[in-house]
Amino acid sequence: MGEFPKEWEVRRLDEIAELQRGLSYSSKEKSVNEIPDGYLFLTLNSVKEGGGLKEDGWTWIKSDRLEERHFVKEGDIVIANTDIGMQRGHILGAPAIVHFPEWYKKGKAVFSMDLSKLLLKVSNLDVNFLFYYLSFVQPLARKYHTGTNVWHLKLDSWAKDLLVPIPPLEEQKRIADILLTVDSGIGTVDRAVAKLEGMKRALLNELLTGRIRVREENGKLTFYKETEFQDTEIGKIPKDWKSEKLSSLATIIMGQSPPSTTYNKEGEGLPFIQGKMEFGKMYPSPTTYTSRPLKIAEKGDVLMSVRAPVGDVNIAPYKLCIGRGLAAIRFNPKMANNLFYFYYLQSIKSRLESLGKGSTFKAITKKDLEELRIVYLPLNEQKGIANILLTIDNAIELYYREKERLLRLRRGLMSVLLTGRVRVIGDVKNVGVVT
Repeated sequence: MGEFPKEWEVRRLDEIAELQRGLSYSSKEKSVNEIPDGYLFLTLNSVKEGGGLKEDGWTWIKSDRLEERHFVKEGDIVIANTDIGMQRGHILGAPAIVHFPEWYKKGKAVFSMDLSKLLLKVSNLDVNFLFYYLSFVQPLARKYHTGTNVWHLKLDSWAKDLLVPIPPLEEQKRIADILLTVDSGIGTVDRAVAKLEGMKRALLNELLTGRIRVREENGKLTFYKETEFQDTEIGKIPKDWKSEKLSSLATIIMGQSPPSTTYNKEGEGLPFIQGKMEFGKMYPSPTTYTSRPLKIAEKGDVLMSVRAPVGDVNIAPYKLCIGRGLAAIRFNPKMANNLFYFYYLQSIKSRLESLGKGSTFKAITKKDLEELRIVYLPLNEQKGIANILLTIDNAIELYYREKERLLRLRRGLMSVLLTGRVRVIGDVKNVGVVT
């Protein structure tokens, strides 16, 4: 970790805390639903990547094998000592401070064998400071894993080697206060995003099924409830909507991968994407170019993953080459709005997944897509619905940018405050620094 200020004490983690594993449980003892005479249950799924407790990460447990060592209290720190190997240690060693929901009144909860509780042996450590320091050094835990498919933390070796700085207690609290202020901002952003995403899900469900209709009057959008429906092969839709084959509204271009010898990173030719791995929330981010593009998606084409996993969609932000894992759907602009059908195809992903054929490697054929039945509605209504959903997505994107800014600030503050390169004087509202 480098050097720490001379007046800071430095101890090994196993000198200042004992690590105690949680309950080894069976699936019969656990439930996602409340168990009236059970306890809240903290598991690996309760811990966020990078540290912290998920608000929705609690489950329930009832067991006749519970001992006092299987319980955690408000303010305890737990460490993730297990991880799924495919994640390559993203959660291994991540800490979380136990905070119970306000409605939970039992005062203690159970924690699982995939977590370890820190039992502090010293009194001069602020819990929040220790949490932030353990979050900061969490990537080091990956060096102490054992196992292949499932990673386990070699707790004794990790705790013996990990050095923990112990500034004066007041300085610990000042450092923690600064970082808690940033985390409070991140939490505010997360709650705003959750509300917007909930609103978007509700609107998707109502607008794309026609239960709520959109009408433009004098340049303003108005909403009204539909009352007349018809039964079709794609479900109930308004009487003035239709069920059409995708091929009647769009041209479908199946991808084909160029020779690998034409790939480059220097920008020669067209950007090239092979499959879903380069998809974003709406637009892909290709990192490779090809000097010999074979199948081309034009700007605005809806891109679909047609080889496992199938059914994910994006929009081409510019002209690019698509590999065999993708299809480009080019909607006729006189009949269809590409943004509307981007949202619509997202909403029927389970149907798209069912199109996949093959026992071990699912794939969708061009004929499957051409025969796919989709909803068709007046073009102006398509545009109105798409604009509503895009407005929400744009607001969500602004919040994501703010969250990324706060996360960068958090990482920067942790790197200088937790190592003592910048010292803090005073409280968080009137703080001074010494470098």
